[in-house]
Order: sequence, then C-alpha cells, then structure tokens
Amino acid sequence: MSKPQKSSVKVRRFSKAFVWAHAVNAISFFALYITALPMYTEFFDWLYPILGGPEGARLLHRIFAVGFITPTFIWVIFDFKGFKLWMKELVTWKKRDLEFFTEFVKELFGFNFKHVRQTFFNAGEKINSIIQIFTAILIIGSGFPMWFPQFFPRAVVQWGYLLHNVGFGLAIAVIVGHVYLSVVHKNSRPGYSGVVTGEVPAWWAQEHYPDWYDEEVAKGNFPKLDDPHKPTTPGTPGTPNKKKKKGA
Repeated sequence: MSKPQKSSVKVRRFSKAFVWAHAVNAISFFALYITALPMYTEFFDWLYPILGGPEGARLLHRIFAVGFITPTFIWVIFDFKGFKLWMKELVTWKKRDLEFFTEFVKELFGFNFKHVRQTFFNAGEKINSIIQIFTAILIIGSGFPMWFPQFFPRAVVQWGYLLHNVGFGLAIAVIVGHVYLSVVHKNSRPGYSGVVTGEVPAWWAQEHYPDWYDEEVAKGNFPKLDDPHKPTTPGTPGTPNKKKKKGA
C-alpha cells in the first residue's frame, strides 16, 4: 500500500528582503573564507593565481567584507517588520524552548521524537542566530583594526588578528551545522526552499512551527490542514482554499 502523498500547497515563510539578505550573507561569508585561505597558510597558495595574486586576494577580501556588513541593512530597510519579529523572538524564551532541545537531539540522531510547539523561530534557530550575531561582531569588529592599522594602537591590531581567527573558526562550525540541517537532514530539509524562494511546504510549516502556522490560519493567510500528511487539493500557494467553509 503506497504512503499518502503530502500536500503540495506552499506558504510564505520569509520575505524577499530576507531571501536577498540571506543570499548576500552566505555568498560574502564563503567568499571571505576562500580569499583568506592563502593568507593563512602556504598550502592554499594555488588560489593566488585564481584570485589575482596576494594583492588581488586582499582586495577581494575587503570588497566581500563590505558585502558581509550589508545583509542587516537590507533586511531592516526592506522588511523592518520581519527584522523586528526576529529580534523579539531572540529575547523571548519559554519552557517549551528548553523542551525543544531534548526532542531535537532525538530527532538529530534518528530516534523517535515529538514536535514541541514553536513559534516563527524554534529554539535551535534562536541559538543559531545568537551565535551568528556574536561571531559577526567578532569578525567585523576585529576587521576594522586589521584594515586600518594606522588608526589603532598596535596591541589592538594584534588582538584583532586573534579575534578575527576565533570569530571565523566559530562561524565555520556554526555554518557546517546550519548547512547540514538545512540541506542534508531529512526532517528539516523541506524547509530549505524558504531561504531560496521564501516559501515552504505548508505541511512542514505546520509540523515545525504550529503556533505560528495556527496564527496565520486564524488571520486567513494560510490554508487549514487538519492532517499535514493527508492528501489535499492544491490551491494557490500561500493562500487558503476559497471554496472551503470557514473553520473547515
């Protein structure tokens, strides 16, 4: 007997501003990492011809450093409401957020788990955001003395190099986990489309962020899916089925 097909309906999770900000952040970060590799070890000297030599690598690194600073401004300017929601979620912690981690560990290693009701951002995403903010402050803050050493005491510049390395090391560790959960892990992979198109499968959103999803259903923004795994007639992505009666 074949398994029931999940609904093909999609709902909007992220704004276009967030999608662009996320893309600029990701591209800038990896470009910074690549352009920095030959500066740290001779093992990657083979990158210099590709990057235009040492001077070219430094120039590109600084260009992408400017790009790395812009995502927050993109989000704030074009979707301040979404940015404000993100900041509010980061400082809002409840008992269910702590319960989330127990179930998340079970899910991560393939054991039976239950979904703990979450809002727009789950507890794991909150921790990820907080760490990324911390590492970004380290990277950007330490980058200024390195770029403009003539304006800073020598000790500050030296500490800048150390903190820059620490910041990038922590950021890489976080990014590896972030990419794994976004692209590889079977339970969270369906949500990857959110950072590409802004839309995610409705059944997945309802499973992982039920409180947020229910709020949007009550507003009439999302279709009501009584059973996320039950086949439904696809409607217009991101909008309720107009033919259904209210509360159906």
